[in-house]
Amino acid sequence: MSIKKGGHTFEGLNKPIKTPSHKSGKAGAIVVKINGREKLIRFGMQGASTKPPRKGESDADKAKRKSFKARHAKNIARGKVSAAYWADKTRW
Repeated sequence: MSIKKGGHTFEGLNKPIKTPSHKSGKAGAIVVKINGREKLIRFGMQGASTKPPRKGESDADKAKRKSFKARHAKNIARGKVSAAYWADKTRW
């Protein structure tokens, strides 16, 4: 089941895609279902130097991830309807 929304084709609900050259400046997009309606959520910053957690990473990378989670804790807690949730959970 593919979903077309915002000029993109998604594999399904809750399946993020990369949008590296989108004019919005957002690095990813996802379609979620909210109150029975499909909604397009754009998230992430294009060109951000973030990396998934890994063994032997620097203290600066750990601090950057921790700061993001602290700064956006309320939005992340909202769950799948929040761009901050997807920016935190999606690892390209």
